Amino acid sequence: MATAAKLPSRLHHTAYVAKDLEATRKFYEDIIGLPLMATWCEVDELFGAERVYCHLFFGLADGSALAFFKFAKDEDQALFGPPLPASPFRHIALNVDRETQQGIEKRLKDAGYQEPATFVLEHGYCRSVYVTDPNDMIVEFTLDNPDAEKVAAQRRQIARAELARWLAGDHSSNNTYR
Repeated sequence: MATAAKLPSRLHHTAYVAKDLEATRKFYEDIIGLPLMATWCEVDELFGAERVYCHLFFGLADGSALAFFKFAKDEDQALFGPPLPASPFRHIALNVDRETQQGIEKRLKDAGYQEPATFVLEHGYCRSVYVTDPNDMIVEFTLDNPDAEKVAAQRRQIARAELARWLAGDHSSNNTYR
């Protein structure tokens, strides 16, 4: 199996374009509980024009962050933040413990979130709480099965064979944890 000599140590940040920075701040800081770690107001020459934007960073426990951009000019906002088709299969998943997941679920409920803006899936190998943020992005808060390390080790051993099986046309489920 080919591997890198050294893997990246962690995700530094993942970035998205926000529709409304204050609504985004309220959601991530006040409801979800991620602290606003930095606000960078910037002007850069990018792709042949001067771009003026604000860049927010919300911190995660490992030092990584969720970042959001908002452009000062409507044409830049439209260029760099076009709407994407809605899909529950395009999302970011954040690992949480049981207490954190329960706290997020309670704060979402208290803030008036209900289906379809939030929902739960029991995958067997994990329990996931999904919520749509103010930017129409889906965020998943994932609680791993207590045997997650054992499951991951087993799945890594058969990952290529399972991919080959799927590509060959055998689309049967291999999730034995449901």
